Amino acid sequence: MPAAARYRGGDPAAGIETLHSFSFGPHYDPGNLRFGALVAVNEERLAPGAGFAQHAHRDVEIVTFVVDGELAHDDTAGHRHLVRAGELQWLSAGGGVRHTERNASPDRPLAFVQMWLEPGEFGGPPAYGRTSGDRVSTPRRPGAALVVHRGPARLTAAPLRHLHVVRGQLLLDGQPFGPGDAARVTGGGELAVDADPEATYLVWSLDA
Repeated sequence: MPAAARYRGGDPAAGIETLHSFSFGPHYDPGNLRFGALVAVNEERLAPGAGFAQHAHRDVEIVTFVVDGELAHDDTAGHRHLVRAGELQWLSAGGGVRHTERNASPDRPLAFVQMWLEPGEFGGPPAYGRTSGDRVSTPRRPGAALVVHRGPARLTAAPLRHLHVVRGQLLLDGQPFGPGDAARVTGGGELAVDADPEATYLVWSLDA
């Protein structure tokens, strides 16, 4: 999906700008509901101090990659953390959890990519984790794994692969991609990514 084809959302008056890669909320597109277990890829930009008030989630796996700035996470299961640029966090909502997400800085913008997956099992207590590493998976979707790539790479084979460019330029199978562009790959073997050294891109490997 080219970056220009995404749905524009958020609340600009409240300092929240969102770009949706999949059908989301009022932006309903029956032909773009999901790719395997992946049901949302949202680029979020929050002005200093802006954020999402406490709201509920149930039976969804939420993975967030912070691009720039610091994200303050606080949920009703007792997890309260500051997630910095380059870090990943995941929230497995289970049978239900409420959380807030805000730009922790009073003077710097925040940018992050948030991705939602349908869980492989429903209910249960919520769970949370974060890492400064480049790989993450969630407890209720064991067949899905996210890798943060920087620069050239070879993507391992998987039934489904979703690539989202955060910054920089790259070539995938000879096709150019830039910031905000995404590729949805079904089947096939290894794939070579010819990327600028400063390029950052997120790749999901999915079993279904």
